Amino acid sequence: MPDAIFAHPRLAWVYVAIAGELGADRVLDVGCGTGCLAIELAGTGRTVVGVDPAAASLEVARTKDGSDAVTWIHGDAAAIPAVGADLALMTGNVAQVVLTEAAWTQVLAAVGAALRPRGYLVFETRRPERRAWEEWAADTGPVTLDVPGQGPVEQRREVTAVHLPLVSFRYTYTFLADGAVITSDSTLRFRDRGDLEPALAGQGYRVLDVRDAPDRPGREFVYITERTS
Repeated sequence: MPDAIFAHPRLAWVYVAIAGELGADRVLDVGCGTGCLAIELAGTGRTVVGVDPAAASLEVARTKDGSDAVTWIHGDAAAIPAVGADLALMTGNVAQVVLTEAAWTQVLAAVGAALRPRGYLVFETRRPERRAWEEWAADTGPVTLDVPGQGPVEQRREVTAVHLPLVSFRYTYTFLADGAVITSDSTLRFRDRGDLEPALAGQGYRVLDVRDAPDRPGREFVYITERTS
């Protein structure tokens, strides 16, 4: 299941606005999930490539109106093509699901190889000082989602381990139509600016701006970077 907040079209348009600000016509959506953002971007006339390692998410993406305007690629960072993109985006949890520094370096290198000279990488990541996992641990009540094609689905979240900078949690989904239960275990890495910025510089990215996430002020960094080498 994708992070539900990133399925909201108003938040997709935040990144459409950033693409406009940067003058980006060719966009790479890394970890595109079920394609909400990629399709919104393509709907503005941009050339868009969406890459995701989850085949099931891409299957959902391909069923949506406007999906034919996006090139969908199944794979991880190694599958990112050299498309000469003006802009690469990593939204939601994408940057944080890369757990090791070696893997993060590989992702930055792969994205850089897909960008044109002076292309941009924009990504978001939660601020570790906000200790979001403590809120998650305290908020264990169910949330009911209306999932197209499935009906009401009850979602519960449980924090299962905190070994900073890694935090693990489990989502349990109960499909109320038939009682089926699916669990999903995830781990996120919480990087502070002291970790992020040397890694970016080491892979040839220059930080142009670090912004608040407009939908969650004070909770996330939104990095706008430029590939310089």
